[in-house]
Amino acid sequence: MAQVDTAESGPEGPDGPGGADAGNGRRGRRRVRDIRNLTELKRRLSAPGPWRRGLLTAALSLLLGLVMLFHAGIPNRIGSLGSLVETFLPWLGLLVVPLAAAALLRRSASAAAALLLPVFVWTSLFGGLLTDKAGPGGDLTVVSHNVAEQNLDYAATARALIASGADLVALEEITRTNRDAYAAALAKEYPHHQVLGTVGVWSRLPLSDTRPVDLRLGWTRALRTTVATGEGPVAVYVAHLPSVRVKLDAGFTAGRRDASVQALGEAVEAEPLNRVVLLGDLNGTMNDRALAPLTSQLRSAQGAAGDGFGFSFPADFPMARIDQILVRGAEPASSWVLPATGSDHRPVGARVTL
Repeated sequence: MAQVDTAESGPEGPDGPGGADAGNGRRGRRRVRDIRNLTELKRRLSAPGPWRRGLLTAALSLLLGLVMLFHAGIPNRIGSLGSLVETFLPWLGLLVVPLAAAALLRRSASAAAALLLPVFVWTSLFGGLLTDKAGPGGDLTVVSHNVAEQNLDYAATARALIASGADLVALEEITRTNRDAYAAALAKEYPHHQVLGTVGVWSRLPLSDTRPVDLRLGWTRALRTTVATGEGPVAVYVAHLPSVRVKLDAGFTAGRRDASVQALGEAVEAEPLNRVVLLGDLNGTMNDRALAPLTSQLRSAQGAAGDGFGFSFPADFPMARIDQILVRGAEPASSWVLPATGSDHRPVGARVTL
């Protein structure tokens, strides 16, 4: 009788698919899987948790929040850096978007928590500007526009200003070339007007006591006049402060503008009339500390009664509100930005209650 082999060799013998080699193969694969599982477990155990991931993103978020919160502490001694940051301060909020994307990509709890600081600070600073604060009424409607020397479409610009329905129109960057053209185009609607140097005012109401304001530049870029309204006289100032530039070798070149702001602030402070309206291209935003000689005694019509930021420059893609309407002894009722003309600035308008 044939002897039966009882070895655990499987149905096909010790060397077949069910034999010892197959068993060794299965054990080897299990061993590899075990090693991989152990390696993955070690990796997970050693990987940083959600509060330890994205620490760089968290640090940048905190830095952004601190810059916005303490922008007034950024020194102006080197290249007027503080004024430069304050000019574009609202735009710093856009940096929250890439930081939030990085926090989401890294699944970082610490970065997400840190983002709360810049979001809170930006909302505290500018959230109020996002609502429409315009109200009814208003005794005097004013418009200010830097018409730009290179803007040769005088007729269309004048039509846009007339269509605003303003009682008083202030123009900056008046030149020998465009002065007579604007005087002729606006004469029918605005019978009273005064031009001194590179600024002028056109009015439906009588003007008196018009004189230049010394901005310490050597030529006239500002004037003061009295407007006779049904509620009494109003002192109106029209100003075009010196331009500022950003240069790699000098930073934010705002020295001449800052000196002119000081001079204009002193003139407004000495104004005997209680009601004051200042219109013009101030080449600075309300956040810029350099405009403190004005903002400390005058209110921004846009900030008090506007809808949004009211950016006016550059006209094609406005990024800053440098064309201002400021008041004292009057209450802004509404403020707005007019459609673009041929200028690189957009006109700005406001209604004020006297």
